[in-house]
This record gives sequence, C-alpha cells and structure tokens, in this order.
Amino acid sequence: MKRSEINRAIRHMEAMIEQCCFPLPPFCHYTPEQWLDQGHDHDEIRLAALGWDITDYGLGEFDKIGLALITLRNGYPGSLKKYAEKLLYLAEGQTAPMHYHYDKMEDIINRGGGNVLITVYPSTEDGQLGTDDVTVQCDGTKKTVTAGTAIRLTPGTSISLPPFLYHDFAVETGTGSVLLGEVSMVNDDEFDNHFLEPIGRFPEIIEDEAPYRLLCNEYPEAN
Repeated sequence: MKRSEINRAIRHMEAMIEQCCFPLPPFCHYTPEQWLDQGHDHDEIRLAALGWDITDYGLGEFDKIGLALITLRNGYPGSLKKYAEKLLYLAEGQTAPMHYHYDKMEDIINRGGGNVLITVYPSTEDGQLGTDDVTVQCDGTKKTVTAGTAIRLTPGTSISLPPFLYHDFAVETGTGSVLLGEVSMVNDDEFDNHFLEPIGRFPEIIEDEAPYRLLCNEYPEAN
C-alpha cells in the first residue's frame, strides 16, 4: 500500500470525525517529528498499539476492500484493562472482509454518516460459513435472522457480535461514508482474527511520500 494512500485515508477519516463532532485524544494528532520526543510516559500507547491503523488486507485494492481505524484504548499483557475502544471509517464503495474473532466480543455502533450493512453467519467447526439462524442483540433487543442476512445500522444504532460469529462491513449504497465505533474486550490483531479467505492484516508500505501520521506499529522507541 502506498504511503500516499495511507495519508489520504487518514485525512478523510479526520474530516469525517470532525463532521461527527467526535474529539480525538492528543496522541492521534502527533506528527512523526513529535513522536521522536515522546518518552516512557507514552509507553501504554506503544504497548497497546493505540492510534492510527490503515489496512488494505494485503490485497492492494484499498478503495474496494480496506478499512481506516483508530484504537483509542486497549489492554495488553500485564495491563489491568480488559476492554478496548476503536473508531472505524468506511467510505462508500468500501468493504471489510468476512471474519470472526476467537475471543473478542464487540459492539459495533454507527456513530454517524450513512448506513452500514453487517452481514452475519454462524461459523462451523472447520471455520466455514454455517447455515443456521443467527441470534444477535441490537441495542439490547434480541434479533434472530437467517444466515447471510445483512443487518442495517443507521446512525446511533448498534449490534453485539460474539466470538466465532462471522461478519463483514459494507456501506449501504447511496447513504454516504460511515463512522463506526467499536467497544469490545481487549483487541489482539495478531492472534484473534480469523478471516474466511486467507489475507493479511497489516500492509507492506511503499514510501512514495513522507508520512502524515505514524501508524500504531511505527512508533519510535522511547528515549
């Protein structure tokens, strides 16, 4: 993925966040040069991988299959925090691939913009898409749907997704870009994601211009 694509995605997400009146913590605004001055008082940000995360899942088609995220809070080994919070941004025409988590339960909340469609399937013992009905909670209300149903989240609504429940994200055509919130158990992108199709999680970056913001796996060590 080109650094210019990453920079553009971050700027688009920043504009959407401002439109939705969702102020960000200071570390989300640090420049790469400012990160050089951050000492061990910022270790939690480094250890919990807080901050910007832009991925095309190694497929090279970010405008079609990709996601822009910010991890706002998260636990890590040795931390007392057992929870996480993220912001996710999907432009119209963009999707995030079908996957489930082994351990993490999460709530996905439409924080503003258009409508997001979350398609759900049960998983089988061998990690494939199941055919049984799916029961989920949407804003405290139980909802049972057939496998493969796309559940629509309009601004302000949410869905709870338990472990081993396959799901993907897509913007409903014609409704515009979407800012999502995620409130969950501790997030572990290295070991807790299972994708239906084998794909990558973090992109290889082609440095065609200087970084606008550092990604959460790019911070320099503390002085």
